[in-house]
Amino acid sequence: MGRAEALIALRQALSAVPDLELLAEPADLQRFSRDAFEYSPVLTPRLEPCRADLVARPRTVEAVERLASACAEHQVPLTLRGSGTGNYGQCVPLQGGVVMLTTSLRQIRSIDAATGVVTVEPGCVMRDLDQELRRYGRQLRLMPSTWRSATIGGFVAGGSGGIGSLRWGFLRDPGHLLGMEVVPLRPDAQRHQIGELDAEALNHAYGTNGIITALRLATAPVVNWQQVSVDCERWEQAIELMHRVAASALDLHLGTLLEQPLLSRMPSWGGPAVSAHRLLLLVAPDGLTSLQRMVQSAGATLRDLGPEDLSGGNGLRELSWNHTTLHVRASEPGWTYLQMLLPQPEAQAIAALRQRWGDDLIWHLELVRQQGCPRLAALPLVRWRGAEQLDRLMDDCRAVGAVLFNPHVITVEDGGLGVIDADQVAAKHRFDPAGLLNPGKLRGWEERL
Repeated sequence: MGRAEALIALRQALSAVPDLELLAEPADLQRFSRDAFEYSPVLTPRLEPCRADLVARPRTVEAVERLASACAEHQVPLTLRGSGTGNYGQCVPLQGGVVMLTTSLRQIRSIDAATGVVTVEPGCVMRDLDQELRRYGRQLRLMPSTWRSATIGGFVAGGSGGIGSLRWGFLRDPGHLLGMEVVPLRPDAQRHQIGELDAEALNHAYGTNGIITALRLATAPVVNWQQVSVDCERWEQAIELMHRVAASALDLHLGTLLEQPLLSRMPSWGGPAVSAHRLLLLVAPDGLTSLQRMVQSAGATLRDLGPEDLSGGNGLRELSWNHTTLHVRASEPGWTYLQMLLPQPEAQAIAALRQRWGDDLIWHLELVRQQGCPRLAALPLVRWRGAEQLDRLMDDCRAVGAVLFNPHVITVEDGGLGVIDADQVAAKHRFDPAGLLNPGKLRGWEERL
Protein backbone atom coordinates (compact mmCIF):
# COMPACT_ATOMS: atom_id res chain seq x y z
CA MET A 1 0.00 0.00 0.00
CA GLY A 2 1.36 3.42 -0.97
CA ARG A 3 1.52 6.45 1.31
CA ALA A 4 -1.64 8.08 -0.09
CA GLU A 5 -3.62 4.86 0.20
CA ALA A 6 -2.36 4.29 3.74
CA LEU A 7 -3.47 7.77 4.80
CA ILE A 8 -6.92 7.29 3.29
CA ALA A 9 -7.33 3.94 5.03
CA LEU A 10 -6.08 5.41 8.31
CA ARG A 11 -8.49 8.32 8.18
CA GLN A 12 -11.40 5.99 7.48
CA ALA A 13 -10.42 3.84 10.45
CA LEU A 14 -10.05 6.82 12.76
CA SER A 15 -13.35 8.40 11.74
CA ALA A 16 -15.14 5.65 13.65
CA VAL A 17 -13.18 6.15 16.90
CA PRO A 18 -15.21 7.74 19.73
CA ASP A 19 -13.70 10.75 21.52
CA LEU A 20 -11.26 11.45 18.67
CA GLU A 21 -11.45 14.74 16.79
CA LEU A 22 -9.84 14.84 13.33
CA LEU A 23 -8.59 18.08 11.75
CA ALA A 24 -7.53 18.31 8.12
CA GLU A 25 -8.03 21.94 7.10
CA PRO A 26 -4.81 23.44 5.66
CA ALA A 27 -4.72 26.13 8.35
CA ASP A 28 -4.93 23.48 11.08
CA LEU A 29 -2.26 21.33 9.46
CA GLN A 30 0.07 24.32 9.27
CA ARG A 31 -0.66 25.60 12.78
CA PHE A 32 -0.18 22.28 14.52
CA SER A 33 2.92 21.31 12.56
CA ARG A 34 5.14 23.97 14.07
CA ASP A 35 6.47 25.29 17.36
CA ALA A 36 8.71 28.29 18.09
CA PHE A 37 11.56 27.00 15.91
CA GLU A 38 11.83 30.45 14.33
CA TYR A 39 14.10 31.30 17.28
CA SER A 40 16.70 29.44 15.22
CA PRO A 41 17.54 30.76 11.75
CA VAL A 42 19.30 27.43 11.20
CA LEU A 43 16.21 25.32 11.85
CA THR A 44 13.65 27.63 10.22
CA PRO A 45 14.35 26.82 6.53
CA ARG A 46 14.56 23.12 7.35
CA LEU A 47 11.35 22.88 9.39
CA GLU A 48 9.14 25.48 7.71
CA PRO A 49 7.99 23.13 4.90
CA CYS A 50 7.11 20.24 7.26
CA ARG A 51 3.39 19.51 7.47
CA ALA A 52 1.20 16.87 9.02
CA ASP A 53 -1.23 15.03 6.77
CA LEU A 54 -3.78 14.82 9.57
CA VAL A 55 -4.21 16.21 13.09
CA ALA A 56 -5.93 14.13 15.77
CA ARG A 57 -7.11 15.28 19.20
CA PRO A 58 -8.08 12.40 21.52
CA ARG A 59 -10.18 13.13 24.59
CA THR A 60 -9.61 9.81 26.33
CA VAL A 61 -6.78 7.32 26.75
CA GLU A 62 -8.97 4.76 24.98
CA ALA A 63 -8.95 7.03 21.93
CA VAL A 64 -5.15 7.27 22.17
CA GLU A 65 -4.93 3.47 22.14
CA ARG A 66 -7.13 3.26 19.05
CA LEU A 67 -5.12 6.00 17.32
CA ALA A 68 -1.81 4.30 18.12
CA SER A 69 -3.08 0.93 16.93
CA ALA A 70 -4.32 2.39 13.64
CA CYS A 71 -1.06 4.28 12.94
CA ALA A 72 0.91 1.11 13.63
CA GLU A 73 -1.33 -1.00 11.43
CA HIS A 74 -1.11 1.43 8.49
CA GLN A 75 2.55 2.35 9.13
CA VAL A 76 1.86 6.08 9.38
CA PRO A 77 4.18 8.29 11.50
CA LEU A 78 2.74 9.84 14.65
CA THR A 79 4.14 12.99 16.29
CA LEU A 80 2.97 14.21 19.71
CA ARG A 81 2.27 17.87 20.45
CA GLY A 82 1.28 19.82 23.54
CA SER A 83 0.95 23.60 23.32
CA GLY A 84 3.85 23.92 20.87
CA THR A 85 5.92 26.29 23.05
CA GLY A 86 9.22 24.48 22.40
CA ASN A 87 11.99 26.11 20.38
CA TYR A 88 13.78 23.23 18.65
CA GLY A 89 11.13 21.66 16.43
CA GLN A 90 10.50 18.92 18.99
CA CYS A 91 6.90 18.50 17.80
CA VAL A 92 7.41 19.23 14.09
CA PRO A 93 6.48 16.17 11.95
CA LEU A 94 9.56 15.72 9.75
CA GLN A 95 7.91 12.95 7.72
CA GLY A 96 4.30 14.13 7.79
CA GLY A 97 1.73 11.65 9.00
CA VAL A 98 -0.43 12.37 12.06
CA VAL A 99 0.14 15.01 14.73
CA MET A 100 -1.61 14.04 17.96
CA LEU A 101 -2.68 16.94 20.18
CA THR A 102 -2.57 16.10 23.88
CA THR A 103 -4.41 19.23 25.02
CA SER A 104 -7.73 17.46 25.71
CA LEU A 105 -5.98 14.95 27.97
CA ARG A 106 -5.78 17.37 30.87
CA GLN A 107 -7.26 15.63 33.88
CA ILE A 108 -5.50 15.88 37.24
CA ARG A 109 -6.11 12.32 38.37
CA SER A 110 -4.92 12.57 41.95
CA ILE A 111 -2.93 14.66 44.43
CA ASP A 112 -1.63 12.85 47.49
CA ALA A 113 -2.43 15.15 50.40
CA ALA A 114 0.35 13.65 52.52
CA THR A 115 3.24 13.65 50.03
CA GLY A 116 2.12 16.14 47.39
CA VAL A 117 2.74 13.59 44.62
CA VAL A 118 0.49 14.37 41.66
CA THR A 119 -0.72 12.13 38.84
CA VAL A 120 -1.75 14.18 35.84
CA GLU A 121 -2.48 13.76 32.16
CA PRO A 122 0.02 15.27 29.70
CA GLY A 123 -2.19 17.99 28.22
CA CYS A 124 -2.79 19.77 31.51
CA VAL A 125 -1.49 23.35 31.28
CA MET A 126 1.18 23.93 33.91
CA ARG A 127 -0.49 27.12 35.16
CA ASP A 128 -3.71 25.17 35.85
CA LEU A 129 -1.79 22.33 37.51
CA ASP A 130 0.16 24.73 39.71
CA GLN A 131 -3.01 26.54 40.76
CA GLU A 132 -4.68 23.25 41.74
CA LEU A 133 -1.60 22.15 43.67
CA ARG A 134 -1.71 25.37 45.67
CA ARG A 135 -5.07 24.30 47.08
CA TYR A 136 -3.12 21.49 48.74
CA GLY A 137 -0.26 23.71 49.88
CA ARG A 138 2.02 22.49 47.07
CA GLN A 139 3.56 23.89 43.88
CA LEU A 140 5.46 22.63 40.85
CA ARG A 141 9.20 22.30 41.40
CA LEU A 142 10.31 23.17 37.87
CA MET A 143 8.70 25.07 35.03
CA PRO A 144 9.63 26.88 31.81
CA SER A 145 9.08 30.60 31.39
CA THR A 146 6.14 29.60 29.13
CA TRP A 147 4.42 27.93 32.11
CA ARG A 148 1.18 29.83 31.58
CA SER A 149 0.57 28.03 28.28
CA ALA A 150 2.94 25.02 28.22
CA THR A 151 1.58 21.56 29.01
CA ILE A 152 3.16 19.35 31.64
CA GLY A 153 3.66 16.50 29.16
CA GLY A 154 5.34 18.79 26.65
CA PHE A 155 7.66 20.11 29.36
CA VAL A 156 8.74 16.64 30.49
CA ALA A 157 9.12 15.36 26.92
CA GLY A 158 10.80 18.44 25.46
CA GLY A 159 12.21 20.54 28.30
CA SER A 160 14.99 20.06 30.80
CA GLY A 161 14.88 22.78 33.47
CA GLY A 162 14.00 26.40 34.03
CA ILE A 163 12.40 28.32 36.88
CA GLY A 164 13.21 26.35 40.02
CA SER A 165 16.42 24.83 38.64
CA LEU A 166 18.56 26.68 41.19
CA ARG A 167 16.69 24.75 43.91
CA TRP A 168 15.82 21.49 42.17
CA GLY A 169 18.33 20.97 39.36
CA PHE A 170 16.97 19.48 36.14
CA LEU A 171 14.03 17.30 35.13
CA ARG A 172 16.18 14.24 34.54
CA ASP A 173 17.62 14.36 38.06
CA PRO A 174 16.28 11.44 40.13
CA GLY A 175 13.29 12.25 42.31
CA HIS A 176 11.23 14.47 39.99
CA LEU A 177 9.52 12.01 37.64
CA LEU A 178 8.17 9.08 39.67
CA GLY A 179 6.35 7.10 36.98
CA MET A 180 4.28 7.21 33.82
CA GLU A 181 1.39 5.72 31.95
CA VAL A 182 2.52 4.97 28.40
CA VAL A 183 0.76 3.76 25.26
CA PRO A 184 3.02 1.97 22.76
CA LEU A 185 2.73 2.39 19.01
CA ARG A 186 1.72 -1.18 18.18
CA PRO A 187 -1.27 -2.73 16.40
CA ASP A 188 -2.51 -3.98 19.80
CA ALA A 189 -1.71 -0.76 21.70
CA GLN A 190 -2.66 -0.85 25.36
CA ARG A 191 -1.53 1.43 28.17
CA HIS A 192 1.37 0.41 30.40
CA GLN A 193 2.15 1.63 33.90
CA ILE A 194 5.91 2.09 34.30
CA GLY A 195 7.90 3.07 37.36
CA GLU A 196 10.52 5.70 38.01
CA LEU A 197 13.44 3.77 36.54
CA ASP A 198 11.76 2.93 33.21
CA ALA A 199 10.24 6.41 32.97
CA GLU A 200 13.70 8.01 32.90
CA ALA A 201 14.15 6.90 29.28
CA LEU A 202 11.03 8.83 28.16
CA ASN A 203 12.07 11.98 30.02
CA HIS A 204 13.33 14.59 27.50
CA ALA A 205 12.97 12.21 24.55
CA TYR A 206 10.74 14.44 22.37
CA GLY A 207 7.99 11.80 22.35
CA THR A 208 10.12 9.51 20.20
CA ASN A 209 9.86 6.39 22.34
CA GLY A 210 6.37 6.19 23.81
CA ILE A 211 3.05 8.05 24.06
CA ILE A 212 2.78 9.53 27.55
CA THR A 213 -0.83 9.53 28.80
CA ALA A 214 -0.14 10.29 32.47
CA LEU A 215 2.76 11.42 34.64
CA ARG A 216 3.47 10.93 38.32
CA LEU A 217 5.49 13.87 39.68
CA ALA A 218 6.94 15.06 42.96
CA THR A 219 6.03 18.60 44.02
CA ALA A 220 7.27 21.14 46.57
CA PRO A 221 5.70 22.97 49.52
CA VAL A 222 4.15 26.21 48.34
CA VAL A 223 6.01 29.49 48.87
CA ASN A 224 4.61 32.92 48.04
CA TRP A 225 7.74 34.23 46.36
CA GLN A 226 8.85 37.84 46.69
CA GLN A 227 10.09 39.56 43.51
CA VAL A 228 13.35 41.50 43.79
CA SER A 229 15.60 43.25 41.30
CA VAL A 230 19.20 44.18 42.09
CA ASP A 231 21.22 46.63 39.99
CA CYS A 232 25.01 46.18 39.89
CA GLU A 233 27.32 48.73 38.29
CA ARG A 234 30.04 46.20 37.42
CA TRP A 235 29.58 42.87 35.65
CA GLU A 236 32.05 41.05 37.89
CA GLN A 237 30.22 42.45 40.93
CA ALA A 238 26.94 41.01 39.61
CA ILE A 239 28.43 37.53 39.06
CA GLU A 240 30.05 37.56 42.49
CA LEU A 241 26.74 38.52 44.10
CA MET A 242 24.97 35.71 42.24
CA HIS A 243 27.41 33.24 43.72
CA ARG A 244 27.05 34.69 47.22
CA VAL A 245 23.28 34.48 47.03
CA ALA A 246 23.41 30.91 45.70
CA ALA A 247 25.74 29.85 48.53
CA SER A 248 23.56 31.41 51.23
CA ALA A 249 20.73 29.84 53.24
CA LEU A 250 18.17 31.95 51.38
CA ASP A 251 15.21 30.06 49.93
CA LEU A 252 15.31 31.03 46.23
CA HIS A 253 13.27 30.02 43.20
CA LEU A 254 14.87 32.10 40.43
CA GLY A 255 18.14 33.93 39.82
CA THR A 256 18.47 35.69 36.46
CA LEU A 257 21.22 38.11 35.43
CA LEU A 258 20.69 40.43 32.46
CA GLU A 259 23.57 42.38 30.96
CA GLN A 260 22.81 46.10 30.76
CA PRO A 261 22.07 46.26 26.98
CA LEU A 262 19.16 43.86 27.53
CA LEU A 263 17.31 46.19 29.89
CA SER A 264 16.09 48.54 27.17
CA ARG A 265 14.75 45.52 25.28
CA MET A 266 12.72 44.17 28.24
CA PRO A 267 9.17 45.08 29.31
CA SER A 268 8.88 47.80 31.94
CA TRP A 269 7.70 45.65 34.84
CA GLY A 270 11.25 44.54 35.66
CA GLY A 271 12.18 48.14 36.41
CA PRO A 272 13.47 51.07 34.35
CA ALA A 273 16.46 50.74 32.03
CA VAL A 274 19.53 52.01 33.84
CA SER A 275 23.28 51.97 33.27
CA ALA A 276 23.71 48.91 35.53
CA HIS A 277 23.37 45.15 35.06
CA ARG A 278 20.28 43.62 36.64
CA LEU A 279 19.83 40.56 38.82
CA LEU A 280 16.24 39.27 39.11
CA LEU A 281 15.38 37.08 42.09
CA LEU A 282 12.44 35.20 43.51
CA VAL A 283 13.11 34.85 47.24
CA ALA A 284 11.04 33.56 50.15
CA PRO A 285 9.62 36.47 52.19
CA ASP A 286 11.59 35.46 55.29
CA GLY A 287 14.84 35.96 53.39
CA LEU A 288 14.25 39.51 52.22
CA THR A 289 16.05 41.20 55.13
CA SER A 290 19.11 38.96 54.72
CA LEU A 291 19.13 39.59 51.00
CA GLN A 292 19.00 43.36 51.57
CA ARG A 293 22.05 43.10 53.83
CA MET A 294 23.99 41.04 51.26
CA VAL A 295 23.13 43.45 48.45
CA GLN A 296 24.11 46.48 50.51
CA SER A 297 27.47 44.96 51.46
CA ALA A 298 28.12 44.26 47.75
CA GLY A 299 27.53 47.92 46.88
CA ALA A 300 24.49 47.14 44.74
CA THR A 301 20.96 48.58 44.73
CA LEU A 302 17.91 46.49 45.65
CA ARG A 303 14.36 47.16 44.51
CA ASP A 304 11.54 45.22 46.21
CA LEU A 305 8.91 44.56 43.53
CA GLY A 306 6.46 42.91 45.90
CA PRO A 307 4.92 39.42 45.90
CA GLU A 308 4.23 37.60 42.67
CA ASP A 309 0.86 38.13 41.00
CA LEU A 310 0.28 34.75 39.37
CA SER A 311 -2.94 35.87 37.69
CA GLY A 312 -1.15 38.11 35.16
CA GLY A 313 1.71 37.69 32.74
CA ASN A 314 3.95 40.48 33.97
CA GLY A 315 6.13 38.89 36.61
CA LEU A 316 9.85 38.21 36.80
CA ARG A 317 9.25 34.67 35.53
CA GLU A 318 8.35 36.24 32.19
CA LEU A 319 11.73 38.00 32.03
CA SER A 320 13.76 34.85 32.61
CA TRP A 321 14.99 31.83 30.66
CA ASN A 322 13.76 31.89 27.07
CA HIS A 323 11.30 34.69 27.68
CA THR A 324 14.36 36.94 27.65
CA THR A 325 15.04 35.75 24.11
CA LEU A 326 11.38 36.18 23.21
CA HIS A 327 11.31 39.84 24.30
CA VAL A 328 14.48 40.71 22.40
CA ARG A 329 13.30 38.99 19.22
CA ALA A 330 9.90 40.69 19.45
CA SER A 331 11.56 44.04 18.79
CA GLU A 332 14.69 42.88 16.95
CA PRO A 333 14.16 39.59 15.05
CA GLY A 334 17.79 39.53 13.91
CA TRP A 335 18.87 37.91 17.17
CA THR A 336 19.06 34.25 18.08
CA TYR A 337 20.59 32.54 21.12
CA LEU A 338 22.74 29.78 22.57
CA GLN A 339 22.48 27.62 25.70
CA MET A 340 25.49 26.51 27.73
CA LEU A 341 26.83 25.68 31.15
CA LEU A 342 29.72 28.02 31.85
CA PRO A 343 33.07 26.88 33.24
CA GLN A 344 34.31 28.30 36.50
CA PRO A 345 35.40 31.03 36.96
CA GLU A 346 32.63 32.25 34.67
CA ALA A 347 33.76 35.88 34.42
CA GLN A 348 37.03 34.80 32.83
CA ALA A 349 35.31 32.72 30.13
CA ILE A 350 32.79 35.48 29.43
CA ALA A 351 35.60 38.06 29.13
CA ALA A 352 37.43 35.89 26.59
CA LEU A 353 34.28 35.50 24.47
CA ARG A 354 33.41 39.18 24.82
CA GLN A 355 36.84 40.16 23.58
CA ARG A 356 36.37 38.00 20.48
CA TRP A 357 32.69 38.70 19.72
CA GLY A 358 31.98 42.13 21.23
CA ASP A 359 28.45 43.45 20.73
CA ASP A 360 27.37 40.34 18.83
CA LEU A 361 26.88 38.67 22.22
CA ILE A 362 24.66 40.02 24.99
CA TRP A 363 24.88 37.99 28.17
CA HIS A 364 21.98 36.45 30.03
CA LEU A 365 22.80 34.11 32.93
CA GLU A 366 20.65 31.78 35.04
CA LEU A 367 21.49 30.23 38.39
CA VAL A 368 21.06 26.44 38.31
CA ARG A 369 22.03 23.47 40.44
CA GLN A 370 23.99 20.73 38.70
CA GLN A 371 24.69 17.53 40.62
CA GLY A 372 23.92 19.40 43.81
CA CYS A 373 26.26 22.34 43.16
CA PRO A 374 25.31 25.92 42.18
CA ARG A 375 26.40 26.76 38.63
CA LEU A 376 25.76 29.49 36.08
CA ALA A 377 24.02 28.60 32.85
CA ALA A 378 24.10 31.09 29.99
CA LEU A 379 21.50 31.86 27.33
CA PRO A 380 23.33 34.69 25.54
CA LEU A 381 21.63 36.60 22.77
CA VAL A 382 23.57 36.20 19.52
CA ARG A 383 23.40 38.58 16.59
CA TRP A 384 22.70 36.44 13.54
CA ARG A 385 25.42 36.78 10.89
CA GLY A 386 25.11 33.39 9.24
CA ALA A 387 25.55 29.71 10.05
CA GLU A 388 29.33 29.70 9.60
CA GLN A 389 29.79 32.49 12.10
CA LEU A 390 27.46 30.74 14.56
CA ASP A 391 29.53 27.57 14.24
CA ARG A 392 32.72 29.54 14.94
CA LEU A 393 31.11 31.10 18.00
CA MET A 394 30.11 27.67 19.32
CA ASP A 395 33.66 26.42 18.75
CA ASP A 396 34.98 29.38 20.74
CA CYS A 397 32.52 28.63 23.57
CA ARG A 398 33.75 25.04 23.74
CA ALA A 399 37.34 26.26 23.64
CA VAL A 400 36.88 28.26 26.85
CA GLY A 401 35.33 25.21 28.55
CA ALA A 402 31.60 25.79 28.14
CA VAL A 403 29.28 22.79 27.72
CA LEU A 404 26.87 23.60 24.88
CA PHE A 405 23.23 22.56 24.62
CA ASN A 406 22.75 23.47 20.99
CA PRO A 407 19.28 24.89 20.21
CA HIS A 408 19.93 24.78 16.46
CA VAL A 409 19.68 21.00 15.95
CA ILE A 410 16.70 18.64 15.81
CA THR A 411 17.88 15.47 17.54
CA VAL A 412 17.56 14.70 21.24
CA GLU A 413 21.23 13.83 21.59
CA ASP A 414 22.76 16.78 19.74
CA GLY A 415 20.68 19.29 21.67
CA GLY A 416 21.87 17.74 24.92
CA LEU A 417 25.20 16.24 25.88
CA GLY A 418 25.87 14.83 22.41
CA VAL A 419 25.91 11.16 23.44
CA ILE A 420 23.48 8.38 22.60
CA ASP A 421 21.41 7.16 25.54
CA ALA A 422 21.07 3.39 25.19
CA ASP A 423 18.07 3.38 27.53
CA GLN A 424 16.19 5.79 25.25
CA VAL A 425 16.88 3.58 22.25
CA ALA A 426 15.85 0.46 24.19
CA ALA A 427 12.58 2.14 25.18
CA LYS A 428 11.89 2.90 21.53
CA HIS A 429 12.45 -0.77 20.67
CA ARG A 430 9.93 -1.64 23.38
CA PHE A 431 7.24 0.97 22.73
CA ASP A 432 7.79 1.87 19.05
CA PRO A 433 9.36 -1.11 17.28
CA ALA A 434 8.54 0.20 13.80
CA GLY A 435 10.14 3.61 14.50
CA LEU A 436 6.99 5.62 13.71
CA LEU A 437 6.98 7.98 16.71
CA ASN A 438 8.35 11.42 15.78
CA PRO A 439 10.86 9.90 13.32
CA GLY A 440 14.17 11.63 12.69
CA LYS A 441 14.60 13.04 16.21
CA LEU A 442 16.37 10.20 18.06
CA ARG A 443 19.83 9.79 16.53
CA GLY A 444 20.54 6.62 18.46
CA TRP A 445 17.63 4.95 16.68
CA GLU A 446 18.51 6.31 13.26
CA GLU A 447 22.10 5.05 13.60
CA ARG A 448 21.31 1.69 15.17
CA LEU A 449 22.04 -0.31 12.00
